[in-house]
Amino acid sequence: MRNTLTPTVAAVLLVASVSAQPVAADEIADFYKGKSVNIVVGHEPATGFDIYARVLARHLGRHIPGNPNIVVQNMTGASGLTAANWLYNVAPKDGTVMATFVHTIPFESLMGNSAARFDPAKFAWIGNMEESVAVCGISKSAGIAKFDDMLTRETIWGATGATGPLVKSAAAVKNLLGAKMKIVAGYKGSASVKIAITRNEVHGICGLPMSTITSSWGDLYKAGEFRPVLQLSGRKQADLKGIPHVDDFAKTETDRQTFGLIFGTQALGRIYLSPPGTPDARRNALRAALLATMKDPQFIADAKKTQIDISPMTGEEVEQLIARLSAAPAAVVERVKKVVRTD
Repeated sequence: MRNTLTPTVAAVLLVASVSAQPVAADEIADFYKGKSVNIVVGHEPATGFDIYARVLARHLGRHIPGNPNIVVQNMTGASGLTAANWLYNVAPKDGTVMATFVHTIPFESLMGNSAARFDPAKFAWIGNMEESVAVCGISKSAGIAKFDDMLTRETIWGATGATGPLVKSAAAVKNLLGAKMKIVAGYKGSASVKIAITRNEVHGICGLPMSTITSSWGDLYKAGEFRPVLQLSGRKQADLKGIPHVDDFAKTETDRQTFGLIFGTQALGRIYLSPPGTPDARRNALRAALLATMKDPQFIADAKKTQIDISPMTGEEVEQLIARLSAAPAAVVERVKKVVRTD
């Protein structure tokens, strides 16, 4: 399990510890004392996002002034879009709600999805728990030894809805790299795709974080019944030596920008955010609490036991990354729109 803090994260924690004003802290504690903070997971139970949220919930309350109770709720629909719309338009804006969902959701409006009823720049970004490393993985029964085999032999890939990274990643691999893939969309989440793989309904899945594979997919992975065949995001991983990275296939600067907007967004990982209009002081308290939790020995032991990776980013870093990726050239955005479609 990785557990790293960037220099920026460390600096934020230091500043927060030496500059917090007692009066402000007392006001935050008075507000949260006796209350509950809800973490809304935009995906079904037993998915990676759900697992991360439940581990976080067991420890976060100790680091929020006033020590509120932390409650996890699942709000499924449209691969996290339902939860994002609810958070933006309906959720209380008082600092008692956080949400987590897939990294593709903040870019739905950029991609022209009229169902995305929010402006990502207005969310209160709290931070993330992990910079995800995603892969395409396939079952042993598919008879595929390496990615090159997928260029000549058709395989069947399970995915969620049109707004989810599982379908977008698979479509991009098919349309950009020429893999012969039949994509079956409509599964509720990665947990449902896992069941479909064990039943031989589909052969594989794209866009799945390695942290999910080593945790909730650990039984199949350790038994050799499921294996990665293509790295999609982050740096090349030592544990995946010999498995090609999608960046190896980029031939032009436009390719690199396209791959970045499709696969590079995975760096957002397990993002957490609150509604727009959340008071700055409470947003900052949640940001500091999330980072403090990531350093908590009890949390670290729990994360290790659950086999989830931890490599956090600050709320500011998440906000800046979303802004940078959202500023991609119009031609790149149009290309991305085309290659992530399955029709």
